[in-house]
Amino acid sequence: MSTAPTPAGLPAWHPESFRRRRPHLAARGRVLGALRRVFEEQGFIEVDTPALQGSPGMEPHLQAFATDLQGPHPDDRRRLYLHTSPEFAMKKLLVAGVPRLYQIAHVYRNGERSDTHSPEFSMLEWYRAGEGYEILIRDCEDLVRAAAEAAGRRTFSRNGMDCDPFRPWRILTVQDAFLEYAGIDLLATYDGSHEPDPVPLAEAAARAGIAPHAGDRWEDIVFRVMFDRIEPHLGQGVPCVLTDYPLCMAALSRPKPEDPRLAERFELYACGVELANAFGELTDAAVQRARFEADMELKQRLYGERFPVDEDFLAALEHGMPQSSGIALGFDRLVMLCSGAESIDDVLWLPVTKA
Repeated sequence: MSTAPTPAGLPAWHPESFRRRRPHLAARGRVLGALRRVFEEQGFIEVDTPALQGSPGMEPHLQAFATDLQGPHPDDRRRLYLHTSPEFAMKKLLVAGVPRLYQIAHVYRNGERSDTHSPEFSMLEWYRAGEGYEILIRDCEDLVRAAAEAAGRRTFSRNGMDCDPFRPWRILTVQDAFLEYAGIDLLATYDGSHEPDPVPLAEAAARAGIAPHAGDRWEDIVFRVMFDRIEPHLGQGVPCVLTDYPLCMAALSRPKPEDPRLAERFELYACGVELANAFGELTDAAVQRARFEADMELKQRLYGERFPVDEDFLAALEHGMPQSSGIALGFDRLVMLCSGAESIDDVLWLPVTKA
């Protein structure tokens, strides 16, 4: 489905502008209903957690929106943030005893704007208690296929690529992706530490034609190779599940028992677009605290700020979160693929103003 570009200068509410977006928004409604039916059939409970949190999330490279919560007394003020993900709150509900839960949440990330990024967007996040992260691949297959059917689409097309979600999906390790698309033996440069020596990977990247930058960390080079050589190929023909990330890129995931250098984490791609990020969830509060502290040290070093740790979340982990798997999927991006929209703004009822 293709539509003419928005007439220059017309606001999103203008009938002519809205008319152009209307088919994408109709597809959005059908996709939303289809996803909810999949979750209902599998016994999931839909939850709704607050966007205002004491900690917005601990990913070092994400910027958050801050605000002040004011009570009835003038001195009763507390700094809060709009969440970058409902993850911490949903994991607290796992501890509370909800075994299968999902949420379609508005989330907020500052400093992000492109055809596939909006400062406010919708994230579909779900968790399974007592089940391994591999089952989330099947969930993604069920959900993406249901979304495509609801939108009347058999294939996705974007970035000059076609992707058929109804064929068997490709499972590719990060290590094999680096070998195939960049000719780099990534794990030969990785010692399993939180801050690997960047020199071996910088040398390998330079041999592959990717110039190093002064001050690069090992992870910075990984991201550059991914962006330049690997991501543009992922999801060509069929969706691609990129799995087995190095542990230093584990975020909130646990190590793989069979190879502790790697994390129980995968990402889903279609037509070069990242759709989802999944974890076998870390449940050790002490390890999680150490990772948070390391991430905030890095954030302070790179951006001159840090976010507070959600102590309530760590208390919930200490109380006993069950072994679980969880995943976040960009709902608007999925709708873009299902409707053929070129920009994320085309699948939002009203985009965040750019003025």
